[in-house]
Amino acid sequence: MKVLYLDCSMGAAGDMLMAALSELIPDRGTLKEKINSLKIPGVTAKIRDDEKCGINGTHIDIFVNGEEENTEDHHVECHHKHHYEHDLEHEDHHEHGHHEHHHTKLSDIEEIINGLDISESVKKNATEVYRIIAEAEGHAHGCDVGAVHFHEVGTMDAVADVVGVCMLIDEIKPDAIKASPVSLGTGYVKCAHGILPVPAPATAYIVRDISTNSGDEEGELCTPTGAALIKHFVTEYLPCPEMKIIKIGIGTGTKDFKKPNCLKAVLGEM
Repeated sequence: MKVLYLDCSMGAAGDMLMAALSELIPDRGTLKEKINSLKIPGVTAKIRDDEKCGINGTHIDIFVNGEEENTEDHHVECHHKHHYEHDLEHEDHHEHGHHEHHHTKLSDIEEIINGLDISESVKKNATEVYRIIAEAEGHAHGCDVGAVHFHEVGTMDAVADVVGVCMLIDEIKPDAIKASPVSLGTGYVKCAHGILPVPAPATAYIVRDISTNSGDEEGELCTPTGAALIKHFVTEYLPCPEMKIIKIGIGTGTKDFKKPNCLKAVLGEM
């Protein structure tokens, strides 16, 4: 049985997971071509070698209309409720320049995904992952899924991460996907709306019934997109099982911590 094991001891984010999985396919460069050829509105991808605390891995940068969105920051608001902007996705919370925002509903995102040149199974997985995110945001903001509106730039970044991960898993075709407990981080995170406890409300809602721990790093380790992808694909949480290792992939995050900010994907035979 071919098993994919994800070591989430430093959390999980969409870009880190995609980068780790890209090292498990024969030519990781083909992922860049695939993402760019999808023509997700405004999206281009760049794949580069990276290093965290002496550990070599892969980092994936997603650009939306030429702008790098390392925070994957879907700002979110609910229709008919007060305006609430929240840096949904972690890694590096920083000030952005002013640019025009368009709002995107879940139905718009599903329409974009269903219009991409990808297999039906990838479309199904990607839309189900995004629905997990939207449901969590709706719960966090006190509104229905249909009333959740994402800001367009951060949304396209996250769509690229979600679709990229779903495409890679479809290509790797593991018989089972298992993971370590997911580290969430500790302390507080600064976002556009103020200071939020870690895990942020949307992440906390997504991980409510999966195996987690706080880890020992201060800051946000797990993002809503990372949590949603793990929740959708992983069937069991445990230490790395006994297996014959075929290949190991390392995906790096943006932020630096005392420990290497990496997500490890292990492909093996049980």
